[in-house]
Amino acid sequence: MADEALSRMSLSNVSEAIAKRKVSSLEVVRNSLEQLENHASKLNCLARIFPEKALYDAQQADMELASGNSRGSLHGVPLSHKDMFYRNAQITACGSKICEEYKPEVTATVLLKLDQAGALDIGRLNMVEFAYGLTGHNEITGDVRNPWNPEYIPGGSSSGPAAAVASFLSYGSLGSDTGGSIRFPASCCGLVGMKPTYGRVSRYGAMPLSFSLDHIGPLTRTVEDCALLTNIISGSDTIDTTSALNPETDFLAELESGITGLKIGVPTTYGSGPCGFLDVVHAEVLREMEKSLAVFRSAGAEIVPIPLPESFEICNDLANIIAGAESSSAHANWLKQRADDYGSQTRERLLTGSLFSAIDYLEALKLRKVVLKEFLQTVFTKVDVLHTPVVPIPVPTLAESNIQANPGFIEYLSQLGHCTRPFDYLGLPALSVPAGQTDNGLPTGFQLVAPPFEEALLFRTARAYEKETSWSFPELIFQ
Repeated sequence: MADEALSRMSLSNVSEAIAKRKVSSLEVVRNSLEQLENHASKLNCLARIFPEKALYDAQQADMELASGNSRGSLHGVPLSHKDMFYRNAQITACGSKICEEYKPEVTATVLLKLDQAGALDIGRLNMVEFAYGLTGHNEITGDVRNPWNPEYIPGGSSSGPAAAVASFLSYGSLGSDTGGSIRFPASCCGLVGMKPTYGRVSRYGAMPLSFSLDHIGPLTRTVEDCALLTNIISGSDTIDTTSALNPETDFLAELESGITGLKIGVPTTYGSGPCGFLDVVHAEVLREMEKSLAVFRSAGAEIVPIPLPESFEICNDLANIIAGAESSSAHANWLKQRADDYGSQTRERLLTGSLFSAIDYLEALKLRKVVLKEFLQTVFTKVDVLHTPVVPIPVPTLAESNIQANPGFIEYLSQLGHCTRPFDYLGLPALSVPAGQTDNGLPTGFQLVAPPFEEALLFRTARAYEKETSWSFPELIFQ
């Protein structure tokens, strides 16, 4: 019989329980495998599990602890991840038909770092096809469903990780973020999701979508868990040419130090017309944003209205050009040889990317440093952290957000990454945090943005908010 109480433990707590031998790794792994086998199909979040290896690894972890040896802070803890992280000779399908039998010859650096910390890799979770989409729809593997209400989207492209973590089927999970694909599903499912600074976490051995915009980060149920996973996977990597040579930081060290006197900026501009925050963001989402700002005030922060630089207006367009051109290039051969094996939405988006000119693409890359410099000067000389929404509208249903069935929703889809995509373009760290519910009963969230390599500040700020609020997860739909 599966142990629901064990499943509901936080990542940090279950790690501590194993370390103190209050529960064995084998018990935890057996329970996790049983929960996934019994319940994951109801959310369509599981791609595959590795039961035999997981049970063997758990036995080894227990024997090591019994002899006084621990590999690290996640010794014996089972985790499952988005189906885009390569492990040598193990299928990595990337939510696609094209890669359904693909067995890479390398292992992702982030997985190796988790291995070194003692974590056990027990499965892969469904995702949007080739990570190209924010809703969670997938014509190849089927749509992942939101644990809060299975009729609604879980967000994408890290749809399976968000659904699994929010429904207690995984203690945490790694995802990717090119236009919001960690933060967006985190917000839709009531989770904490970190998009680190560009270059903070190695992308080696992770499926590429847009090499100039791709970020790797975790989705968890608590701020502490998110900081713990980010600690483990961060660091320079000589085999990733985009990896930053930045000193390692302990994101847990000052987690509880509070935010008295911290200046939190709230944008007063991001356009004054159809692309402005106040025009795009739904009133119900703004209501929850205001509530979260009140919590920050009570915790000792100063809320500072701040206009964003005019150049920020073009970040979305520039990000779309880069993502479109680079993803189209990455898929050029398959688009010629196996076009019919793509889902129709993914294929059309990839083909559209090939229409961008080299001039536009290079201009978008060149402007990146210029826009970032102005943004840092305009914003972070006046405030410490920026606060914005994540998903600009209440979480939509799977049916209404399916373009094939509802072409009229394409206008909304074009706006969904409005609040997240610019920070992929700028490469700034951004953390999604749960912030109440809209009238449909689904979660919403805010994101905190900081200067480069200030993830510790984001975690400290989010933890101050978390301590002042109560957040619960839905009764599981399979109970």
